[in-house]
Amino acid sequence: MNDRTFYIAREEEIIKGEVTDVYFLRTVEVLKAAGLENVKVRAEFHVASLPKGYRWAVYAGLKEVVNLVLKAGLKITLYSIPEGTIFFEDEPLLVIEGRYVDFAIYETPILGILRHYTSVATKAARVRKAAGDRIVLFFGARAVHPAIQPMVDRAAYIGGCDAVANVLGAKLLGKEPVGTMPHALMIIFRQVTGDHTLAWAWFDKALPDNIPRIVLVDTFYDEREETYLAVRLLKDKLKGVRLDTPGSRRGNMRKIVKEVKWLLKLMGREDVKIVVSGGLDEESIKELRDLVDIFGVGTTIAFPPSVDISMDIVEVYDEAAGRWIPITKRGKLPGFKQVYRCLEEMRDEMTRYDEPPSIRCERGSPIPLLEKYVEDGKLVKDLPTDDEVRRYVLEQLKYVDL
Repeated sequence: MNDRTFYIAREEEIIKGEVTDVYFLRTVEVLKAAGLENVKVRAEFHVASLPKGYRWAVYAGLKEVVNLVLKAGLKITLYSIPEGTIFFEDEPLLVIEGRYVDFAIYETPILGILRHYTSVATKAARVRKAAGDRIVLFFGARAVHPAIQPMVDRAAYIGGCDAVANVLGAKLLGKEPVGTMPHALMIIFRQVTGDHTLAWAWFDKALPDNIPRIVLVDTFYDEREETYLAVRLLKDKLKGVRLDTPGSRRGNMRKIVKEVKWLLKLMGREDVKIVVSGGLDEESIKELRDLVDIFGVGTTIAFPPSVDISMDIVEVYDEAAGRWIPITKRGKLPGFKQVYRCLEEMRDEMTRYDEPPSIRCERGSPIPLLEKYVEDGKLVKDLPTDDEVRRYVLEQLKYVDL
């Protein structure tokens, strides 16, 4: 009988490797029965092809993978590109070196971590790139199971979002959650008092001064009309108006925003920020970014196209010969590899791991991306903070296009 409230894995179950595919358990059993439990391999994690229309992706999830390796006590060596690195097809992202039977059952959770994190962080970075210098808030907590909301919040934040709305997700990031108000607030005031604008007045009266007075202006009337009422009611306290108009009622969103912006100019309130949310993606953001100050993006980031990371053995250690032998299945590139990058040109060269690069950069020298993070089960390189990962992503975004 399942007595759990939620169908989710407990932390200790993930650490023990219980969230694996059953064929890995059987594989380990077979290898041990055959006396092959000491075979050492190098297994590479990479992306053979990116989602349609993607030229690059953002690597994320390394922090949790390293935590899993350390907590599980895996006697392996782990190489990886830094978390937050923009990467291209076929490049090695992470390499595990060790006895295959020691980490085989962890392929499933490691891939799950890397795929999910990378998919969300990549979409967040694409949205960030499309938004230019405008603020991007992540409103996607309601699109995912609550058990993984904080993880999705972290992926969205390091991918480039400026803040998140979820309380626990923000807390784990060491940030303050952000948000405005739901339509429910205006509906209740309208039904009980006959005046939905009293919701704005009570929002101002009940909440601390440090919370910006940004009101939702599309509940019952035209967005321009509700903006007019909000300015008249809250006066100088009004900091912003949010348009969350659903696509079915939206019409030409650019024209709606232009009307609101024009009205604010006529009322001498060009300081009032315009926030747009609801069904936004890269294209709609690019269309509106010259008019909008803040974008609230949810489902597009929370449910992105999958960046399908896979793992393949690329080398096996030959005990008799005392050396590593490149080998992999067909369709893959055998051998332990390194990637060298000219950062400002975002040009890469992939080589054998012990082979020097031939690439020449216009400025500076090529940088090797793959680094050792864990050696024989022990951490040998410190992990960056979430803010440092985010800054790294933003720096690289200067050199790529959508």
